[in-house]
Amino acid sequence: MHSSPLTALCPAAAVSETWTPPSPRPYLRPKGHAGSGGERRLALSLTLPGDLRSARIARAAAVAALETRGLNPYVWPVTHAVTELVAVAAGMSPGMELYVSLRHRDDAVRLLVWDQHRHHAAPDLAAVCETRRRRALWLLAAITDDWGGEWGMGEAPQPQWGTKSWVMLPR
Repeated sequence: MHSSPLTALCPAAAVSETWTPPSPRPYLRPKGHAGSGGERRLALSLTLPGDLRSARIARAAAVAALETRGLNPYVWPVTHAVTELVAVAAGMSPGMELYVSLRHRDDAVRLLVWDQHRHHAAPDLAAVCETRRRRALWLLAAITDDWGGEWGMGEAPQPQWGTKSWVMLPR
């Protein structure tokens, strides 16, 4: 897939040196993670290219997964949330892979988008970068607030790299 001709949202993307992410480590789910008593839970995970068109793919996959599990009330807010998170993540790290995870448990939907945009060592540049990301997610903030949910973002914990953005929407 071709990367977008748009300029990256990160102010350092145009001037930073070439960066190669460390090789990814496998994610292993702990035993006993599935629901008890044969409970069917929503669990969708996919990796997408860092391209603005990936937002459409993530949106379609999320809608299909929610409708399949009978979680239709979540379709509207999740559609908007996944679109916003993936589009902004693609803008922050164009051409790099994005990871999307959608889960339903404990009567809430949890959405996570993890991009490979590395943390900036310079505090001023890190602040500008985070401010741009938060401003780009204004619609996500409004939808999440309207649904009584929570959202946030932060640097991925070591040994991983990048930024994880998440949304939790209660029933």
